[in-house]
Amino acid sequence: MIYIQTGSATADLSSIDLKEGLYTALSLLGKKRKILAIPPDFTRLPSRAGELTRYAYDYYGEKLTDILPALGTHTPMTGHQITEMFGDIPQSLFRNHDWRNDVVTLGEVPAEFIREVSGNTVDFAWPAQVNKLLVDGGFDLILSIGQVVPHEVVGMANHNKNIFVGTGGAEGINKSHFIGAAFGMEKMMGRTQTPVRRIFNYASHHFAKHLPILYILTVVGMDKEDGSLKVRGLFIGDDKEVFKAAAALSLEVNFNMLDRPIKKAVVHLDPTEFKSTWLGNKSIYRTRMAIADGGKLIVLAPALKEFGEDPEIDRLIRKYGYFGTPQTLKAVRENEDLKNNLSAAAHLIHGSSEGRFSVTYCPGDGKDNLTQQEIENVGFNFANLKQMTALYDPSKLKDGWNISADGEEFYYISNPALGLWAVRERFKD
Repeated sequence: MIYIQTGSATADLSSIDLKEGLYTALSLLGKKRKILAIPPDFTRLPSRAGELTRYAYDYYGEKLTDILPALGTHTPMTGHQITEMFGDIPQSLFRNHDWRNDVVTLGEVPAEFIREVSGNTVDFAWPAQVNKLLVDGGFDLILSIGQVVPHEVVGMANHNKNIFVGTGGAEGINKSHFIGAAFGMEKMMGRTQTPVRRIFNYASHHFAKHLPILYILTVVGMDKEDGSLKVRGLFIGDDKEVFKAAAALSLEVNFNMLDRPIKKAVVHLDPTEFKSTWLGNKSIYRTRMAIADGGKLIVLAPALKEFGEDPEIDRLIRKYGYFGTPQTLKAVRENEDLKNNLSAAAHLIHGSSEGRFSVTYCPGDGKDNLTQQEIENVGFNFANLKQMTALYDPSKLKDGWNISADGEEFYYISNPALGLWAVRERFKD
């Protein structure tokens, strides 16, 4: 059931609108005894999920006993990040999700179903895993809060992905990422009905009906006039219909359809949000359907300090690098460490242009930043950040097509997490 559905491609929902919409939905649920909130982590700061979590805490008070950021494989949030994103909510309420240890398996999606939805791409069963707090915590309401936006693994982010990946376990996360990569990310991104989504929906229907989950979903877009972020929609409900409604608006808001391919793209990675290629490779994922064959992608990454946020995944990226699908699949077949970390293998596929265009990373020159040798060892080109910033200054560029002082045309993206870019002829839903 959808409790709240508001917004449009041109809407600008205020904080008051978000609070009133949330409170209206919560008032329809009746009295609750014990509530768990599952918002995203700091890497999803623009989602406004932190603000909505504060409103939920204000509404329920001490009945909201636990907040479990949907970390997935990400690094646990720091106290500073919690304060910046969630304000004055007591930090004693926050729990860290350990994706390798703190999970239970609700059930198993059969291999036969996965073969069917993946077009015989993979042949294994998939465990529906969640953090054990969801099952053992005695909650009569679970608030899953987050943003719907195009996504490289599942097609469109959020809804039950927030549960099965954000609070999921190693096997479930690894296999779901690998299914999407093996099926083909360019057949996934921007679609609502993908193999991975259908698997999550199967798990929700068969194994998770007993979990009292309410989905609180935002759609956030960038204003084309001033570059500011606007909340375009708020959708609250307890079934897949609320996701479909939010995804439909997200495609209007976050999908950038181009009439011609990009020969040179320049992407800026906000230093407060992007510190790893695990996240920073959104600059590749989200632009790959728009970049011309033989084109160039330049990634301005001032805070880049690691490849994977998880130490083991970081090691695997350093060992195997971003060298394309055939080499990665060969490495999976021949190496147990990669075979046992399929999400890392999927990421290596996602992060390669398959030789179709070049990728140049430009990290800062601080002692914690990745070095030229480290960048080049994993298959990327390297360039000096200061020199590139002198040519492509984020403070002076506008999102979209730009012309440099010497007459060069390039396409600038200030935050790759907020959209998906494609040449019209390459995207066929």
